[in-house]
Amino acid sequence: MSKFDDVVKKAAEQLSKVGVKADETLLRAVAKSQGPSIYLKDASLVSCGDDAELKRVIDNFIVKKLGVTDDKTIDSVVKKACDKFSSIRQKMRVAFYYFLVKELGKESKLA
Repeated sequence: MSKFDDVVKKAAEQLSKVGVKADETLLRAVAKSQGPSIYLKDASLVSCGDDAELKRVIDNFIVKKLGVTDDKTIDSVVKKACDKFSSIRQKMRVAFYYFLVKELGKESKLA
């Protein structure tokens, strides 16, 4: 199994732990969109307790990649994602972003 496949598998497992059944094609597209950062320990994780980190998630992924600009929608979906993943200490960026894509209905942006 390649490193990429390993990351996708772990992200699918993490999504399963929070009750989300992942579409493998979309999950692979989300992982691919993150580039080599998915292999770096710190860059591959999301911290909901770090406001600067959440701002990067919003600016670099939700706004730039997904094209969502409505602040109310953004705040709501980020809070929902943080709540959904609250039981997981090390939130994988790929899994977290997958959840955001699905919640925002932006699958076509990564297809």
